Amino acid sequence: MNKGKKINPKKFEIGQLKIILLILPLVIFMGMPIVFIINHAFKPMEELFAFPPTFFVRRATLENFTKLMRFSNSSGIPLSRYLFNSVVVTLITVGMALLLTTMSAFALAKIKFKGRNLLTQINQIAIMFVSTAVLIPRYLVICQLGLIDNLLAHVLPLVAMPVALFLVKQFVEQVPDSLLEAAYMDGATDLDVYLKVIMPMIRPAVATASILVFQQVWTNMETSSYFFSDDSMKTLTFYMNTLVNVNNTVAGQGMSAAASLIMFLPNLILFIILQNKVMNTMASSGIK
Repeated sequence: MNKGKKINPKKFEIGQLKIILLILPLVIFMGMPIVFIINHAFKPMEELFAFPPTFFVRRATLENFTKLMRFSNSSGIPLSRYLFNSVVVTLITVGMALLLTTMSAFALAKIKFKGRNLLTQINQIAIMFVSTAVLIPRYLVICQLGLIDNLLAHVLPLVAMPVALFLVKQFVEQVPDSLLEAAYMDGATDLDVYLKVIMPMIRPAVATASILVFQQVWTNMETSSYFFSDDSMKTLTFYMNTLVNVNNTVAGQGMSAAASLIMFLPNLILFIILQNKVMNTMASSGIK
């Protein structure tokens, strides 16, 4: 083997040009919807209905966003209230979901106890169920707990994320048992091992799980639709979806475009921030 050649060199080499030329069309194709959403939100009314349609905005304007703010204020509940609800619900739910997911993954992967395999199988079965299939049981549980119109009705149904648990568990299993045994021999408790050994080594998986949980919570409309009658407790996603349905007219298309961009940007920003760790999760085949 020629040691002078690297599989993944840090600097640009002429040999990488053919790979770039091969991937570039795919990158452009995948990025076109993102560019369109951003441009579409800033189009004035005449460009929104131009024929043939224009891909890029020619005369950018904030009119769509100002109309959205005015319409929200006229409805009695300001847009900022829905945004505040979404931010609070998302932060609490993502935090609790990651704590539950990582602790459960550690227990199922590295701690031997009776019923571990059964719990793992139950989690794998739960992956097959979509939210619609468990809507009635969820509603009955929320009613029995007396959580209708309660903030916890937003949080509890989304705390358990079977896909995230499966992903993180697979990553925890790659942590060498010798590291855990050495920690236990030094007097570490299960909590110490979880915080000081497991968590630092599964950061890529936690980042990926964060994106999965965030997308599930941020775009969720089920809890607002079925567990809340008080509009002031509903989330931004519910309001934006209602806005699109109610204003499905010529005058409402600009507000719908602005609403779509507002809902899309947090997902894009989070992925950009965590993309390196997400790629590490996908590429990792072992931990040394």
